Amino acid sequence: MVISGAIFDMDGTLVDSLMIWDVLWSKLGEKYRNDPAFQVSETVDKNVRTMTLEAAMEYVHQEYNMAKSGKELLDVANDIMAKFYATQVQLKPGVLELLDCLLNKQIPMCIASATDIRLIKIAMAHCGLEKYFPKIFSCADIGKGKDCPDIYLAAQEYLGSEIEETWVFEDSAVAVCTAHGIGMKTVGIFDRYNYGQDVLQQTADIYIAEYQTLEDAQRLIFGK
Repeated sequence: MVISGAIFDMDGTLVDSLMIWDVLWSKLGEKYRNDPAFQVSETVDKNVRTMTLEAAMEYVHQEYNMAKSGKELLDVANDIMAKFYATQVQLKPGVLELLDCLLNKQIPMCIASATDIRLIKIAMAHCGLEKYFPKIFSCADIGKGKDCPDIYLAAQEYLGSEIEETWVFEDSAVAVCTAHGIGMKTVGIFDRYNYGQDVLQQTADIYIAEYQTLEDAQRLIFGK
């Protein structure tokens, strides 16, 4: 398989972090409802995972009349997430092995994430990822979510790779479908906190199951 550029999602792909949504709901419930067991509906929980944090908090504010505004909720959520990324988040298994392989082969890489760039940089510093990713693309800066191809096209233009030789590593079924739809190769990565595993597995060129790691993706792409 030919690969001349690699685009990585952050949460659920490079780092084991999607439990942060459960942490966030608990913290917000405790603060605004005196209920640390608070959980949003499955529909809301599913929808926010492909939104920017700003859009997600405005959505939660509207749905649950929580906080005085979406902006207030966003400020609180940013503080909760920053502490999590700075102290608790961990790499998913096999990440460094794959990144080192790509780096050694001089294949350019970047991050494309719905997470705020400030939070991504905190997580990267905590996990030692800075040397692999000279460029970060955020849905907040692009102005569209991963249901639209804009962030992937911007990342591919930066990498200078051909569409069909650009590989996207994602745990989101929505994101994999988007990247697949514009002709990019995709690696779908199982994450226990994410939805749509059937679609992810059916759509991705390579699917990394629950018992596999990104080191398996390395072997499948390069044949060794």
